[in-house]
Formats: sequence, structure tokens, C-alpha cells
Amino acid sequence: MRLHDLKPRPGAKHRRKRLGQGESSGHGKTSGRGGKGQTARSGSSIRPGFEGGQMPLIRRLPKRGFNNKRFGTYYLPVNIEELNQFEEGARVDEQVLRNAGLANGHADGIKILGDGELTKKLTVSAHAFSAKAKAQIESRGGTCELIQAQKLEPQNRSLG
Repeated sequence: MRLHDLKPRPGAKHRRKRLGQGESSGHGKTSGRGGKGQTARSGSSIRPGFEGGQMPLIRRLPKRGFNNKRFGTYYLPVNIEELNQFEEGARVDEQVLRNAGLANGHADGIKILGDGELTKKLTVSAHAFSAKAKAQIESRGGTCELIQAQKLEPQNRSLG
């Protein structure tokens, strides 16, 4: 087999739909855009949720109530197995975890979770620990240091 023998699998490539090539092509005259009107024009698009000028559903529904989602505490999860990459006896804190790429993004703090097996003695400094993670760290002779989480202001947080 040579490079010039390579070709895509049958059915993998499609011909481009050629619009406006006359009536007999099946895509002539209006070129698949229907009759006249806004959608027949070039460059025209109707935004999602637009209901032709009728009051949209999202604006017809009442907005009531309150929930505490924006006042919650959000942690970046780090599994205990990922801490095995650090040297024996090392001190692992938020900055070390961020530099190692284990905790990325904005949150109120870092939580160490007990998924996996820890094989080294470490001093781990985090905002929260699961019971299993804390037990594993201490069973290896390490220590868990709890840091006070710094809350972000609710209006600055995007919950997208």
C-alpha cells in the first residue's frame, strides 16, 4: 500500500449541496429556504427563544422565591491518590496543589477526598477533609491541617 492508495471509507465523504443551480437540480429557485420573509434573507437569523413578537415564555412566568445556592461553600476536590506524586514528608498546601495542576479554578477552598490509596507520609494543609482521607493520612503518620475557608462575595461569583 502506498500513500496514493489511501482513501476515505465508503460513505464517509458527502458531496456539498449546491444551491441555486436551476430548477431541475431540486435546489433551485428558493434554494431550500422556502418562500419570502425574514428567514429567506441572507444574513438573517432569529435568536433562540424568539416567539414572533409574542411575549416569550421565559418572560411570562413569574419569578419568585429564593434559594441559598449562591451562599454555599464550594470546594475544589483533590483525591488522596493524587498526593502520591509528592516526596515523602513533604508539606502539601493550596499553592503546591495549584502548581502541580491538581486544583484549578475559583472556589472557597480545597477538599481532600479519600478516593485511592496514599502511600507516603505527608503534611497536608487544606480547607476540608473527608473522614476517609483524614484517616488515611494519619494512618501513614502524616498530619492534616485545617485552614479556614475564605468566602467569596456572592455577587462576584459566577455560577454559570
